[in-house]
Amino acid sequence: MERIPYIGSGPYCYANSLAMMLGKDSPSPAVLEFATGSPFGMEIIEAKTPFFDPYGWDPSKGLDNAIRAAGWESNLGIGKDEDDALAKLRSALADGPVFVGPLDMSQLRYHPDSEHLSGADHYIVILRIQDDWVEVHDPHGFPYATLPLRDFMRAWKAEGIQYGKPYMLRTSFRRVDAVSEEEVIRRSLNDARRWLSMKDSGQVEMPPGSVGNGTAATQLARMIETGFNQGLRAHMIYFAVRVGARRLSDGSTCLARVGQTRAADVMAKQARLVGSLQYILVQNDTAAAVKTLGILAETYGELETALGE
Repeated sequence: MERIPYIGSGPYCYANSLAMMLGKDSPSPAVLEFATGSPFGMEIIEAKTPFFDPYGWDPSKGLDNAIRAAGWESNLGIGKDEDDALAKLRSALADGPVFVGPLDMSQLRYHPDSEHLSGADHYIVILRIQDDWVEVHDPHGFPYATLPLRDFMRAWKAEGIQYGKPYMLRTSFRRVDAVSEEEVIRRSLNDARRWLSMKDSGQVEMPPGSVGNGTAATQLARMIETGFNQGLRAHMIYFAVRVGARRLSDGSTCLARVGQTRAADVMAKQARLVGSLQYILVQNDTAAAVKTLGILAETYGELETALGE
């Protein structure tokens, strides 16, 4: 099967921010995203919010795996309160840029749609603090963006974000092992299998009504068929489908690079199914969405079988 890797814009904030921090020795954002485990599953949280990522997964869980697989280490800091967090950030900036997140995007007021992004999580790189302003590289399309310090601190408090903790930052990135991109992918395969299998579900605290993989695809089909409201539609067409299709496309390419051909083919099928939802959902074609999600539901078992070979 011919594979055309996707290159372009998209909501890859933590993978792009991490690549900025690792610099010239960084694996590509596609490989870093793969190493987080994000392409390997689907979930619906609390019977209402769908994501094309594994059951119980979130970026804070995936980042540690990606950093380790890439042959790096870093220090994770968490501010006790606003003053402590700001002191930690100022101290860390003396040694260079700082990776921060999750942030609440609604407080990043250089973003023209910030007022509509309440509860959306985000990751950026802090370049410096000057007077009462913060200068950042925001991988959502805003290099050298500036923001009043008070607005940044509200974003960093992350009150509307359902995972992680307020005032999280990663510093002191250091390379401890020279690793090829193919080796990063191989190192990540066991975590990929674990996430896809949902075997950690008993240890992951998930809200009632949360489901994963094929069950999640089937439930999303029912949600679209019976109550495709504006909130669900906006979440799907502005974020979930875009990032989901890209993760799967990159995942397929990465699997093929290390000889996991059958699994790569299944994931390419998933990428096409999820990617096709964009037009369908923008046009409110609920019947086509239900059909597509029904096909997608069957692929999670296929992928788990292929990865186990």
